[in-house]
This record gives sequence, C-alpha cells and structure tokens, in this order.
Amino acid sequence: MDVDFYNYTILGACNPSFAYKALLAEDKIGTMLPCNVIVQEKAKGRVEVSAVDPAASMQAADNVALTEIAEEIRNRLQKVIDNL
Repeated sequence: MDVDFYNYTILGACNPSFAYKALLAEDKIGTMLPCNVIVQEKAKGRVEVSAVDPAASMQAADNVALTEIAEEIRNRLQKVIDNL
C-alpha cells in the first residue's frame, strides 16, 4: 500500500516478568496483554505518547490477582509517560 502518513511508531513495551505473572494468574491473558505504546507526531515538532490503560483492559478477566498486576503496570507506564 502506497500511502503518505505522518510520523507514527508503535513500540512493544511488554515486560516479560509481568507477562509471566499475568499468565500465572490467568492462562488466556496472553490474548489481551497491553504491550503497545504509540508515539506520534501530531504536528511538526509536537509529539504525543499514548498507552492503553492495563487496569481497564484487564477488567474483563475479573481476576483479583490480575487486577493487582495491571495496577502496578499502569503506575509504571504512567511514570514513564509523565517523565517524557
């Protein structure tokens, strides 16, 4: 496909130890692991960084152990984004 699109990058931000903990808590969670962060240049010289809220995306599993892991991942992702 030959299209012109602004600068947009998808980063895989999965942490193997957290993924392992999540899989121990819920074996099907691999289909839902919130690993992507996007970096996009919305306007010349203006960059936006976004990530899915892991706690929100993991709610569907209704698993307390998974919720705790997702909350910790959310806090870590938020710190990274806040420090950019």
